[in-house]
Amino acid sequence: MTFSWKRNLVVLWIGVFFCSTAYSISIPFLPLFLHTSLGVDEHLEAWSGISFGITFLVSALISPYWGSLADKYGRKPMLMRSGFSLAVLYFLNYFVTDPYTFLLLRVLQGLLAGFVPASIALVATNTPEKHVGYALGIMSTAGATGGIVGPLVGGFVSHLWGTREAFLFSGYVVLVAALIATFFAKETNVNRSAERSNIRDDLRTALGNRPFVAVLGLSMIVTVSVMLLEPLLTVYVLQLGTSRQDASLSAGIIFSAVGIATVLAAPRWGAAGTRLGYTRILFIGLVGGAIGNLLQFFFTHLYGFGVLRFVYGLFFAAVYPSINALIVSVTAPEFRGRAFSLNQSVTQLATMIGPVMGGFLGGLIPIRAVFLINGAALLVTAALVRSGKLIGNDRRQERRASEGHVPIQG
Repeated sequence: MTFSWKRNLVVLWIGVFFCSTAYSISIPFLPLFLHTSLGVDEHLEAWSGISFGITFLVSALISPYWGSLADKYGRKPMLMRSGFSLAVLYFLNYFVTDPYTFLLLRVLQGLLAGFVPASIALVATNTPEKHVGYALGIMSTAGATGGIVGPLVGGFVSHLWGTREAFLFSGYVVLVAALIATFFAKETNVNRSAERSNIRDDLRTALGNRPFVAVLGLSMIVTVSVMLLEPLLTVYVLQLGTSRQDASLSAGIIFSAVGIATVLAAPRWGAAGTRLGYTRILFIGLVGGAIGNLLQFFFTHLYGFGVLRFVYGLFFAAVYPSINALIVSVTAPEFRGRAFSLNQSVTQLATMIGPVMGGFLGGLIPIRAVFLINGAALLVTAALVRSGKLIGNDRRQERRASEGHVPIQG
């Protein structure tokens, strides 16, 4: 049967959706699980924060290694390795009886993660260059959709059957993702005869590629921008006049509004990037995200704030597909598995840094002022992108890359 990049895209979208859903299932009840099932009575907030953040930290440190293996042996083997390993670890959570063992399992989850970046790299390297922007836009909706569905499923399952059973459910969901990758994902562009690179050499190569380093910097900035509000949004919803019993639900709906906007808009932004240039679409997304943040300072009504968050999401949905497409444009094909793994490291670190910064700023200044800082930072970033000081805006080179010619090199 002939290779179909569209079929591959659908298969990998489903796999990433299931994997992202499985991961986010535990988010609503993680502190509750530590308290009621593992007996953590003191320093519950610290235990929750460490249990949540340690996975991201370990994943950030190990991602370059998995990226090196992906470029040597293929991205599909990395999907299978990660999917089946994570399924086993989720199942083991069911049997945990003390917080230290649970923390060890969270560390192992970080060590063996990598399903999502391997999927993105597989799509990027097995899709015709002229369709890469569209395909990566579609892929970015998979994680967003899983992030919306996961907490809802987690709350429902834990309410009906219990928190331990929710981990079992997560294991079954990610097992489905692993089976999908094993039997249906296809990979054609891999050179297993090549010598596996050294991680130190990979980092040296990455640092020598100035446009790629700039893209990693952008990835760090925008992820911190998103995660900055993670610890503040529920508190801010309370400040807008919502009752305590409704605050979690209202905050969840507002978080979901951004995710739904991403699902609706990201494929269209990805396709537009192929036509107009990824740098231009990135600029539009950053400006829209900046204005959305600045306007949130002035909205003090819950419903208006929720609508504005949705509109903000429609514009900010342009950012991640553009960043992924730019990674393709500025790196050589044989380096892309490592490139996406390095990007994964950066985003994982930013996912840790963002909430810490947000919590710190929220303790020093009014939460409304954080929206101003966030918006101003995105505006400055957009201006740097537009000027070409972060990423060269040579339209001819970018157009050649999107049409399948030699990628831009740093």
